[in-house]
Amino acid sequence: MDLIDDGPEGNTPEFSVSELSGAVKRVIEGEFGFVRVRGEVGRVSRPRSGHVYLDLKDDRSVISGVMWKGVAARLQTQPEEGMEVIATGRLTTFPGQSKYQIVIEDIRPAGAGALMAMLEKRKAALQAEGLFAPERKKRLPYLPAIIGVVTSPSGAVIRDILHRLRDRFPRKVLIWPVAVQGAKCAPEVARAIEGFNRLTPGGALPRPDLLIVARGGGSVEDLWGFNEEVVARAAAASDIPLISAVGHETDTTLIDFVSDRRAPTPTAAAELAVPVRMELIGAVRDFGTRMERAMSQRLEVRGQRLRDLSRALPRPEELLDGPRQRLDLHGERLPLALSRSVERRKLHLSETAGSLRPGVLTRAIAVEQRRLEDRAARLAPALARLVAARREALGRRADRLSPRQVTREIAVGQERLAGLTRRLDEAMTARQGEKRRKLDALMRLHETLGYRETLRRGYAVVRGDGHVVTTRAAAEGATGLEIEFADGTLKLGGRSSPRKSAKPKPPEQGSLF
Repeated sequence: MDLIDDGPEGNTPEFSVSELSGAVKRVIEGEFGFVRVRGEVGRVSRPRSGHVYLDLKDDRSVISGVMWKGVAARLQTQPEEGMEVIATGRLTTFPGQSKYQIVIEDIRPAGAGALMAMLEKRKAALQAEGLFAPERKKRLPYLPAIIGVVTSPSGAVIRDILHRLRDRFPRKVLIWPVAVQGAKCAPEVARAIEGFNRLTPGGALPRPDLLIVARGGGSVEDLWGFNEEVVARAAAASDIPLISAVGHETDTTLIDFVSDRRAPTPTAAAELAVPVRMELIGAVRDFGTRMERAMSQRLEVRGQRLRDLSRALPRPEELLDGPRQRLDLHGERLPLALSRSVERRKLHLSETAGSLRPGVLTRAIAVEQRRLEDRAARLAPALARLVAARREALGRRADRLSPRQVTREIAVGQERLAGLTRRLDEAMTARQGEKRRKLDALMRLHETLGYRETLRRGYAVVRGDGHVVTTRAAAEGATGLEIEFADGTLKLGGRSSPRKSAKPKPPEQGSLF
């Protein structure tokens, strides 16, 4: 039947969605009942049902494919992402999503895909440069203070990383938002890594101690930005240790080979970045307990060894017995030794004195006298030459001596002294002014707090017999009362005198009313 058929009245007939989808399905299956397609395997999904869902693509188009459980079990070579294959099957539609797909009945490899060949060539070139060498990889910090994360801020990856860091050991996190797929992915990721490295340590925006480049799972096309050479070289040139966490555990990109550490998932990257805080606290406590126990055991062993050694030592009395005995022996032999020494010295003196005669001394004195006279004759000319040389040297130096240098230094010192004197006077004047203002303020405070200010507010001081009266009984027992007001005093039984005392006696506590 024709889908578009004018009715008797010229109107287009109406179809339900199911009718239209069924008609399209019959047309496609009738025209393409058997096809062979050559393409590269893209996304591959293997759910627990046993079916295999994949994409076949070339440089311009993508078609979805499905292999049922029985067909997938018979295949000798399972399709993998990046393989170039030849698939045999039939085209059909899937009305539930309004798309067409190929039901694959047989699939065989046709060689490595173009993307995978390009990736292998790029990987070999970077490896030849030594960018994958283990010795160039940097050690991750044990507990970084600041962690930089390069990822999309709107995905679940950053939430997983932050949640895992918060559970294990909370750290400060700087997020550099980037596109994680598409044409903008590679340049933005490379700029983010370079930007983090250009930050100043300890600056307003501090430089991170560790970088995490993260993205969730996806197809080879989705992850291709992390296979670009610019990203790999930026990661290799990073001075900050870098963890790559791109895709799932089975996904591998070039940044994984040049990074300092690869994590199978973004959550695992957070686990590699920081230790577990409670485990670290427990380990520290365990180390402290072990250290205390080891110190106690060591002190106990050393104490026991000291006690054992002390028992092997002799008593102090036994150590002194031998020296005491030798001292007594030498004390008994000392008088006899002194007598013998004196006798030997006397004998030597008598033998030496026998050779001493006045003639010998006279000849020795005459020889020394002649030698002295000879040197005295040579001393006068030598002194004259020395004086002449010193006088000549003094004459040469006298020309360079001038009082002007001394006068100039004295003038400079006087100017400096005058400046210091002027500064001292200014400082003393300022200090005296400050002290005078402080004294005036204290005097005003004294007057404000004095009892005369209280009298001006309507209070009075009552005195009786020369003492301040504070009770009614004391007032009744006094022979005379004197009441002091702010403007004078009043004596009961007499006239008020408007005088003011020059130095009034301050009232005692409780005398104002």
